[in-house]
Amino acid sequence: MPVASSGRRRRGPRGELNYWPAFVDALSTLLLAIVFLISVFMVGQFFLSRELSTRDTVLDRLNRQISELTDLLSLERSNRRTLEENLNSLQTTLQSAEADRERLQSMVESGGEAQSRASELNTALESEKQATGRALSQIEILNQQIAAMRRQLAALEEALDASETRDKDSQARIADLGSRLNVALAQRVQELARFRSDFFGRLRQILGNRQDVRIVGDRFVFQSEVLFPVGQATLRPEASGELDRIASALVELEKQIPPDIPWVIRVDGHTDARPIATAQFPSNWALSAARAIAVVQAFAARGVSPQHLLAAGFGEYQPIDVGTSEEAYSRNRRIELKLTER
Repeated sequence: MPVASSGRRRRGPRGELNYWPAFVDALSTLLLAIVFLISVFMVGQFFLSRELSTRDTVLDRLNRQISELTDLLSLERSNRRTLEENLNSLQTTLQSAEADRERLQSMVESGGEAQSRASELNTALESEKQATGRALSQIEILNQQIAAMRRQLAALEEALDASETRDKDSQARIADLGSRLNVALAQRVQELARFRSDFFGRLRQILGNRQDVRIVGDRFVFQSEVLFPVGQATLRPEASGELDRIASALVELEKQIPPDIPWVIRVDGHTDARPIATAQFPSNWALSAARAIAVVQAFAARGVSPQHLLAAGFGEYQPIDVGTSEEAYSRNRRIELKLTER
């Protein structure tokens, strides 16, 4: 996060420079980048898995069709061989009948019995010719069916080739999409980090070097007593001026951040570890949430868009000082502002 170094370094009790806030800020940016890369990887895996599943389904269906057509082709070939054998047998019979016919015709002059025999043979010969014609017709039909099956097999092979080509194209598109998504999201993260730095810089100018307002990592931290009386969630009248200035900075920030960047100002309420149990606030959670909501409502009343505001109550469960002294309790009673992604 490109924040001016002078705003990140604080001097310790002995005048030493403390680089810890800058380190926390850099670590937060690194974690955002890692989460972003993991998200991109998961999106790429989702699209690739869906493409591969579709391809496997198509290939299974085509393989089943090829298997069925192969079985039909084998059956048709077997039938064709049977018919060819029948045709050969019929042709042999036909040749024998024609030989008998020629012999009987030479014996026509011998008497009526020979003529009757010749007539019967002629009838048998015509029947054989008709049977042969039917066999030839069936063979022609089988040839046409075999040709159609071959055309279907060729079409299926072309479909398989086209499916493999589409799969390769889809993988290339997914890789290109992932690359472009990485670049786009990285740019959005950089832009949001830049706007966060500018906003925090503006807040420093507005709030000055107050002891009850400090920077912790990527958050502005206000002591609860600056905004609220002890044990209450009603804003102090004297806090109105500072809320006005912060709201003005937020309104200006809304004008600068492009609308396609999803961002919010998260207002976090925290209490110390001492329990509260009143009719209005039965728990520290209730008190911390009510204070965060009060700040959000104050910003909204001063012109900040509600879609850019988020209230969260953490009660006593996110302390920044685990001590039990009054100073530790005071540090843990706080309101935090954080510019983050929605």
